[in-house]
Amino acid sequence: MNKIFALTLLALLTLSACGQKGPLYLPQPSESAGYSHHQ
Repeated sequence: MNKIFALTLLALLTLSACGQKGPLYLPQPSESAGYSHHQ
């Protein structure tokens, strides 16, 4: 459970970092493509 919790925390942190530049939730699994397209 610790591993899953850590992974979830990491994912949340990544989403938070991306959320500051764009939407909190990305329609595509590839945040790089969405981020590039947004700019």
